[in-house]
Amino acid sequence: MEENNITVHVQNPDGTLTSLEAPVDMGLSLMEYLKACEYDILATCGGMALCATCCVDVLEGEDKLKEMTDDEYAMLDTLPDLLPNSRLACQLQLSHEMDGLVVKLHGTD
Repeated sequence: MEENNITVHVQNPDGTLTSLEAPVDMGLSLMEYLKACEYDILATCGGMALCATCCVDVLEGEDKLKEMTDDEYAMLDTLPDLLPNSRLACQLQLSHEMDGLVVKLHGTD
């Protein structure tokens, strides 16, 4: 793995994991990266924390993420099926600290 990349694991609906090599030197959010990898993320608001359509559930590595902002919390709070480990992928800037993160798209089982 290159020094400017991290590994992000995405849990598929069947429970298997897909490992992705994500660049941390391009200023991408997790939402932008997952969209580029053709995951089914609407991201209706374009990453402004206004719609919650990029919600992911963090299965491993939640402690590696920056603290949730008030705006992110307020938007997540509108979801009827919010989980304690739910986050907006648009608010998670890819960084070296996130190496090994495991997520699944919210609502996919």
